[in-house]
Amino acid sequence: MRFILIIFTFLLFSFDFSYADRMDVFVFTEEEKETLKVRKIKKKTKYTLGSNENGNYLKAEAEGVASGLGIEKKINLLKTPYINITWKVEKDLSGIDELSKKGHDYAARVFVIKKTGSTALSNRAINYVFSSNEPINKFWKSPFTKKSTDYVLSTTINNLDQWVTVKANVKEDFKKLYNLDVNEIDGVALMTDTDNSKKLAIAYYQNIYFSAN
Repeated sequence: MRFILIIFTFLLFSFDFSYADRMDVFVFTEEEKETLKVRKIKKKTKYTLGSNENGNYLKAEAEGVASGLGIEKKINLLKTPYINITWKVEKDLSGIDELSKKGHDYAARVFVIKKTGSTALSNRAINYVFSSNEPINKFWKSPFTKKSTDYVLSTTINNLDQWVTVKANVKEDFKKLYNLDVNEIDGVALMTDTDNSKKLAIAYYQNIYFSAN
């Protein structure tokens, strides 16, 4: 995905469902969806809402397309450093080389973004991914920019078509990946994309929030 650090620098209305030890990011309602701007790279990923016994979710379907949903929102990493994500990949992208430009697609990904300068090009991002081919905890620089790092939190090697809940310490990850002491991030985005591989991916996102532990 080209210039991924630029595409989520827009200002969006945000619902502030926050508690002392928890900060919700997306609530996946029709009301929220109307306020979220879709940023397209190559045609639009299809995003639809649904619900199950665990609450609302967002379903994403992409075939040769790439667009994401983002929100600019300050997250205090001193209070809530952990990002929590529940997600599922129904149709993965097995067989592609996710470390290459040609294969740099993910059935599910969630970005955390830190502004580190006056322009979008100076941003740093951690791209937490549900990989179709690589093992959990593997990470590498994006083939398109060194300012975005892909980090595998889930893999369909182990969990294809299964709901998985994962957690990562964003503050510690910015230190590990960029040697940056980050106390606050500026935005979160999600994306299902297949514009490089031209394959079909189907994924679901649910309960994305930050917590104290």
